[in-house]
Amino acid sequence: MGEEKEVMSHVISNPSFEVETLHQIGQDSWFQVGLVLTTTVNCAYALGYAGTIMVPLGWIGGVTGMVLSTIISLYASTLMAKIHQYGEKRHIRYRDLAGFMYGYRAYAIVWGLQYANLFLINIGFIILGGQALKAFYLLFREDHEMKLPYFIIIAGLACVFFAVSVPHLSALGVWMAVSTFLSIVYFSIAFALCLKDGINAPPRDYSIPGSSSSITFTTIGAAASLVFVYNTGMIPEIQATVRAPVVDNMLKALYFQFTIGVVPVHAVTYMGYWAYGSKSSSYLLYNVSGPVWLRGLANIAAFIQSIITLHIFASPTYEYLDTKYRISGSVLAFRNLSFRTVVRGGYLAITIFLSALLPFLGDFMSFTGAISTIPLTFILPNHMYMRKQISSLQKSWHWFNIVFFSCLAVAALVAAVRLIAMDSKTYHAFADL
Repeated sequence: MGEEKEVMSHVISNPSFEVETLHQIGQDSWFQVGLVLTTTVNCAYALGYAGTIMVPLGWIGGVTGMVLSTIISLYASTLMAKIHQYGEKRHIRYRDLAGFMYGYRAYAIVWGLQYANLFLINIGFIILGGQALKAFYLLFREDHEMKLPYFIIIAGLACVFFAVSVPHLSALGVWMAVSTFLSIVYFSIAFALCLKDGINAPPRDYSIPGSSSSITFTTIGAAASLVFVYNTGMIPEIQATVRAPVVDNMLKALYFQFTIGVVPVHAVTYMGYWAYGSKSSSYLLYNVSGPVWLRGLANIAAFIQSIITLHIFASPTYEYLDTKYRISGSVLAFRNLSFRTVVRGGYLAITIFLSALLPFLGDFMSFTGAISTIPLTFILPNHMYMRKQISSLQKSWHWFNIVFFSCLAVAALVAAVRLIAMDSKTYHAFADL
């Protein structure tokens, strides 16, 4: 432990020290990085926003929140991108940047927050993959012999196989094209079937469900979910893969993400809520009706795309483990293959167990947004950016953002804990939702 602290101190105190990593740095075009960012936005999580965001907020609050979140998230992400080369040094990990600016304690706190964030997101993706498989199964059999935890295990095993096969983020390569295609498939099918159902359905109820007290908490929880929609909490790690000039190319990738990339999310979210109103579920494909083969195709596309996206959010964990244990070279080398199988498989085994134990997807979105996504995406970048030479008016603006989002984080945490406590009373462990 003493040696680790000594190394970390050297990294932080010496701006010219190049932080070691055995994953590829600076190899990808801005377009590939843009696809990575767009994949995180257009993941199958988006099939739940009609139920988890629009239902608690209604038309006015939901649409306003989605639009404002898009604008604010773009702003916060550009702040993070612009300080990637702070102090004449390229910072390839979020914790490295925090440590360089504030010292070892900040390094450790950011590391803890980020990995908690990514771990909870990974849990959500495995739950989502399990839900997609279960929805596919129920199209052909309604005996309910196969429960959701079984499908979560299957989804998790598929994630293990993918994690062993793909060594690092840049190696996704063609998988980003596959991911984009799959997103188009399930978004197009969901949009078309929602449109059909909405045209043929009787008038829907768009009122916000619940008592006045519960509405307050669900509104706050939905606000935390809005933060999660467009943000990864790992901008420096993604930016580390882009070619020079790193700031300009990352900004191009972000502009791609927040223009073309956000259109499908908005379209399917509003269409789903329009079609089903307050009955919109946390997985939209549970609501839709239509040809079995078409719904089956959408569910399988969502399942496979969830595997790819989980790998993006797990890549910082994999990078840390590979670098620590000197894992590099051929994917098929025996030592590398066995290491990835055991270590990545072990990490995902824990994730699979917790996913099956507490499969409350909406709760994880709110909880994750409260404890880590809000601080990492909005609070810390604003404070970091004030280290640059800026005017007093700009500083006042950044302090306003820090205070506002700190209050939102505390309120969202309370709402998320309450929601988890209520769901724990309603559902038993390993529930079949």
